[in-house]
Order: sequence, then C-alpha cells, then structure tokens
Amino acid sequence: MLVLFVQAIVRLLPRALEPIQDGSLGPMVIVAYAAAMLGLGYSEGYRGFQLSFSPRAVVRALYVARNPRPYLVLLAPLMAMGLIHGTRRRLIGSWLLLVGIVVLIALVGMLAQPWRGAVDAGVVVGLGWGTIATLVMFVRALRGTVPDMLAEVPGEEPGRPGPSGEST
Repeated sequence: MLVLFVQAIVRLLPRALEPIQDGSLGPMVIVAYAAAMLGLGYSEGYRGFQLSFSPRAVVRALYVARNPRPYLVLLAPLMAMGLIHGTRRRLIGSWLLLVGIVVLIALVGMLAQPWRGAVDAGVVVGLGWGTIATLVMFVRALRGTVPDMLAEVPGEEPGRPGPSGEST
C-alpha cells in the first residue's frame, strides 16, 4: 500500500516541478501552488490520512496479522485500505472514496500546465504527509501504541470484543 503512495509521489513530482523548472511561474501561479500545497497538505495529508486513513489502515493490518486467513493475507493491502472484509459502512465509504479519487485524477489530468503542476504539488505534499503518518503509526503500533480506532470488520461492535477476541 505504501509502495503505491511512493510510486504516485515519484510519478507526480516531475510534473509538479515542471512549471518551476521552465520558469512559467507568475504571481497567480505561485499563489495557486501555495494554496494547493497548504490546502491538500491539510485536507489530504492531515485530515484524510493522519486522522482517518492511516490509523484505520494500521488497525486493519494488525487485524490481518492476528487473524491470518489466507485470502486476507493475500489481499492485505486491499484489506488495510478498507476495500474488502469490512462493515457495510466501511466498504461503501472506501469504494466511494476510491471512485472519487479516480474521477479527480481524470479531471486534474485535463488541466494545462502550470495549473496541473500546482495541483500535483499539493497532491505530492498530501501523499508525502500520509505516507509518513502511516509509517509512524505502524512503527508505534509495533512498539505497542495502537491507534484508538475500530478495524470496522464484520462482527465488530464498539466497546465489545471483536472477532479476534480482543477488546476494541
């Protein structure tokens, strides 16, 4: 899963830097870059990843480690992202988010430079933040500090032991 994020960062970074390297940055474009990096850093990086996706992905990955069903182990990245083996609410939310991201990628792909570069720069900041947040939370979880979040798997109820027998 984190490999996908890093690949996206590597793929987007040259496009984000293109307007800077070719000197096509005017005052409006500089404002657009700053707004995209601040806005997507906050909304995607902090709110989307650090507060929601990253802790849930870590908790779901730990669930797979504690409940190693062959199909869950094989599809662990999809499980961690909430795309399989989740509550109805989690599955709907995760799949709608994925579709929304794909639509946004298609729309951003239609933008001309330097505007596309500004959006790509913001996405690089958000994905970078999210990648680091996920890694930090995963390392902390391995050291015993597990995020206080439900795995949102079938049969799990708030405040009750989950399917693994552990209190959630």
